[in-house]
Amino acid sequence: MSQLAIPISAPARAALLAALKTDAAGLIPAIAQQHDTGEVLMMAWMNAESITESLTTGRVCYYSRSRKALWRKGEISGQVQMLVDLRLDCDGDTILLLVDQLGVACHTGRRNCFYRAPRGDALTNIAEPLIGPEALYRK
Repeated sequence: MSQLAIPISAPARAALLAALKTDAAGLIPAIAQQHDTGEVLMMAWMNAESITESLTTGRVCYYSRSRKALWRKGEISGQVQMLVDLRLDCDGDTILLLVDQLGVACHTGRRNCFYRAPRGDALTNIAEPLIGPEALYRK
């Protein structure tokens, strides 16, 4: 059952998928933003299948370009993103996912993936890990 704040009907889902402007591989960039704070968490790729799964289940699913497979956020780490809302930008070529992030969003153990910034003469880490990557990905 979907956890979306705004239920998506089958016709609305079809209209969304038809409006997508994807790259040659059928992928579209998706930005995940914490729904209640506005914090930008991460950017990843989605395809029609991952979008449909996310809308159907309410749990965010991306497409991994390196693995060439669906990537269900938190499947291994437990750091799940629940979908609150989905928006398509004015050009139809980028998705904004409003999510409820459970745990950290970044594979490095940081709250978000945007922790590096130019400071002075260097590229500096401006946020420390909240959990070690080895703890996130125990096998």
